[in-house]
Amino acid sequence: MRRYVEAIRKSGLSIYDPIDIGDPELWIPTPELERLLNEALMGVSLAGLPLQTRSKVVKEHVCKALGYPVPPSFRRARPRFPGQLFDTYTQKSNNLQVWNEKLAPTRRYVIIRVGEGDVITRVKVVTGETLALLDTTGTLTQKYQARLIPGEAKAELISGEDTDLLRPFVRHGVDLAFVASPVDHPRAGQLLPIREMFNRLQSLVGERFADIGYDQERNRGAALHRLVCQRLGYADYRDNGQFPDVRHQLLEVKLQTSPTIDLGLVRPDSEEALDVPKIEGQQIRHCDVRYALFYAVTDGENVTLTHLFLTTGERFFTRFPQFQGKVLNRKLQIPLPADFFND
Repeated sequence: MRRYVEAIRKSGLSIYDPIDIGDPELWIPTPELERLLNEALMGVSLAGLPLQTRSKVVKEHVCKALGYPVPPSFRRARPRFPGQLFDTYTQKSNNLQVWNEKLAPTRRYVIIRVGEGDVITRVKVVTGETLALLDTTGTLTQKYQARLIPGEAKAELISGEDTDLLRPFVRHGVDLAFVASPVDHPRAGQLLPIREMFNRLQSLVGERFADIGYDQERNRGAALHRLVCQRLGYADYRDNGQFPDVRHQLLEVKLQTSPTIDLGLVRPDSEEALDVPKIEGQQIRHCDVRYALFYAVTDGENVTLTHLFLTTGERFFTRFPQFQGKVLNRKLQIPLPADFFND
């Protein structure tokens, strides 16, 4: 993790110099960015500082943590740290306010929790796409959706092969229990082919797990995520809240109890770069991600998985018709969940 800091320091780059997303030396992936900032910022006191000075002090600490020189003054750039594509927000409350601009799906948002005594207690880094999933206020400027209508088949493999870009990096028969964790970055030779992934997951159709309530969608999704990790063959279950859910397999998992699929700010077939390190020099895109959609019914006590659909992002809309939600323009206020800053 420290190698990124040393590489940036040696490069002489400023926070304003562009870096390719996924650059193996200089681009800091979101999980590592979060760990570096937590190590450097937790315990920093902002007591007695005016708001404007507080913002400047936080940005100075961020520069030092990542190996960047502190500029004489900070430009009014968008985002504030263009090279690593992130903005910083210092929060004492759980109401995140994003002023005068839309949420950008691939931008990172560094959210810094300030606790008692105005001391930094935690840093969380998420993409705009992740923040969009937390919005329950209807204030997002754009939200993509699609429709899922189950057919007669209980399990559908919509894409028989992975994308042309990803195909050279997949390998049959990988024993994931001895290879990596679900939240590790994807690597060549450790990615299952989409057809083999389908074979491992289709036995989940018919499985049941406890329904902890319609207002606990995130936790219901976590129960499914755990089952998916088990069937894929991982030795453990981990979830860091980043997209895609099973980062190591470039797999996003969705639990559907209604026909409307919420897609947030990014179309699955987007060719925008994904925030993962390049694989053998190739930049992974959103359309290379695999999507496992599980349709389910609930009787209020148990959720029963009735259908599985597996597709690449590239072919997502060949099966699920897309429509776009309301377009609104206003200040974004996103209430962060009570457990947002928890590990």
